[in-house]
Amino acid sequence: MATTQLEKKDGGIGDLAVRTLKAMPRAWNRFWRLVALYMPKRLYARSLIIVIAPMILLQSVVAFVFMERHWQTVTQRLSQATIADIAAIIDMMETYPHDADYANVIRIAQDRMQLKVDLLPPDPLPPPGPKPFFSILDTALSSEITRQINRPFWIDTVGNSNVVEVRVQLEGKVLRVFVRRSQAYASNTHIFLIWMVGTSLVLLMIAIPFLRNQIRPILTLAEAAESFGKGRPMPRDFRPRGAEEVRRAGFAFIQMRERIERQIEQRTAMLTGVSHDLRTILTRFKLQLALAGGKAETKAALNQDIDDMQSMLEGYLAFARGEAAEDTGRFDLETYLQKLGEEAQLRKCKLSTTLTGDPAVHVRPNAFARLLSNVIGNAFRYAKTVKVDANHGRGSLTVTIDDDGPGIAPDKREEVFKPFLRLDEARNLDASGTGLGLSIARDIARSHGGDISLEDSPLGGLRAVIKVPA
Repeated sequence: MATTQLEKKDGGIGDLAVRTLKAMPRAWNRFWRLVALYMPKRLYARSLIIVIAPMILLQSVVAFVFMERHWQTVTQRLSQATIADIAAIIDMMETYPHDADYANVIRIAQDRMQLKVDLLPPDPLPPPGPKPFFSILDTALSSEITRQINRPFWIDTVGNSNVVEVRVQLEGKVLRVFVRRSQAYASNTHIFLIWMVGTSLVLLMIAIPFLRNQIRPILTLAEAAESFGKGRPMPRDFRPRGAEEVRRAGFAFIQMRERIERQIEQRTAMLTGVSHDLRTILTRFKLQLALAGGKAETKAALNQDIDDMQSMLEGYLAFARGEAAEDTGRFDLETYLQKLGEEAQLRKCKLSTTLTGDPAVHVRPNAFARLLSNVIGNAFRYAKTVKVDANHGRGSLTVTIDDDGPGIAPDKREEVFKPFLRLDEARNLDASGTGLGLSIARDIARSHGGDISLEDSPLGGLRAVIKVPA
């Protein structure tokens, strides 16, 4: 029975140890998440912390060791020597009591020991005064007087900052001694602190410009990559600078950008050639149908097929080109929303618009207008009530389009962005559609560094959210 209880006890201790070991990584991860929450996010600030934190830690340790060891030891020895001089004066006064006014003793103390000695009437000593915050001198003097003289005493280190007063109760008199503070106290400590702080400031004055120069190329590279991601031209003055690793990253970015631009140009040129060739063939088909005989119904159906093929060809060419050759410029949201009101009247739809922030955004105007037209036109096609909310602020533009149409099933909302996808359900495309409207819209949004997402609308239909940096 005792063995079983011991095994249970050992098992409980083992389980506790296992739980403790499992909890340690979680606590460690929680600690670092808390540190990361309050740490600066920018590289420049973190680099300064990497430089400053070890410096402060090292100087704190050095200052503590100096104050604790050197300062206290020097003060203890100076206080010991000063009290030894006072003890010698007391011994001389007690050895030669025939000298009534002790003039020779006072002279020797003044000339040889740099002590100002007075004899006071045998009045009671003053009450102890308040001790200063740093009481190293009080502690050292008190301990040495107790050890070497061992008589009632009173000291004042708070009054005059350059003089320390010591009173010792003797038989029939009180010995008062004025000592310069530098004789009993290591008063040159501030020189060490000044040198320590001064050298730290000089080091920071040197380190901060070097850090700034090293981080500036990284920031320039980030701005160039961000501009390229938004479809904007790269800054003209951009060239790789800084450390070797930063230069390599800069050259790699330039090469990647050139390869992407060449690929886009080649794709656009190829599709333009294909489009030209196919247009020629379609034009020939139309001419042959016009010259050929036959039933009018058959010719009309064939002409409709040719028109559909030409429409699909134009849509695919626009999708592949993606308006990439257009330069960025100013786009006025307020003017565009006013034009939407006119279009809503023509389509007999109820439209409400709101605009928050600056109406001017910096995008590729024609491409962005096409993006909004594709998404909002899709809402006009399937809904009777459309609400457009544009919010421009903090470097981004968010356009929310709500409608009361039939909507799109959640599992189909990503598929509708695929090229040539035609839904056979509630929001099917009409006969003139090519299935490229939302694909072109998302392509334009992503070329600006943003994206489009579809959600459920409070109006009961579909909500499209367009987010682009602006």
